[in-house]
Formats: sequence, structure tokens, C-alpha cells
Amino acid sequence: MVKRSNEPFWWALFGAGGVVAALCLPALLFMTGVAFPLEWLAAPDYESLYGLFENPLVRLAILAIVSLSAFHWAHRFRFTLYDGLHIKHLNAPVALFCYGSAIAFTGFAALSLYTF
Repeated sequence: MVKRSNEPFWWALFGAGGVVAALCLPALLFMTGVAFPLEWLAAPDYESLYGLFENPLVRLAILAIVSLSAFHWAHRFRFTLYDGLHIKHLNAPVALFCYGSAIAFTGFAALSLYTF
């Protein structure tokens, strides 16, 4: 019998995280890090920005962006370690560290957004 692998699941998270990181993060970073501080766009006041985060759909979207980006990092870092340091014999500990870190970061982000 052929042993089933969980690799397609991690590759799917990697791909989704890459798409989210490429499409959403630059726009968010530009708006919050450049356009609003330099007043190129009409910057919302703190209360209206805080009110935006009270919407559960916005919180869910932020969580999806953060979580998928974390899993993209985890998969890329795992295979960078394999290819760069040639440590394929440490497959299980490296995978546990990388994906465990992404899961922990996702949990921290979810808790932070829940208690915001």
C-alpha cells in the first residue's frame, strides 16, 4: 500500500500564502506605511481606523493574510534549510519547527485580533 503524504496540504498553503503576500501585503504596507503618514491619501483618524477593526470580516481578512503569509514563510524556510544546509536527514524536526512556528504565530494573531 502506498503511504499518503501531507505534502500537498503544505504546498497549497505555500501557494496561497505567496499569492496573498504578493497581492495584499504591498498595498497594505504602502497605505499604512507611506501614503497615510505622508498624507498622500486622506488619512483616517484613529477612531475611524479602530472602528474598521471592529468589523469581524476585517479581522478575518487580516487573520487570513497573516496566517497564509506565515505558512508561506514556513514552507520556504524549510526548503531553504534543506537545500542550503543539506539537512534532509532532519526532516521531521525541521518541519515541526517551521510549521509549528507558523501555527503558533497564527494562534497569536488570532488571539490578538480577538482581544483587540
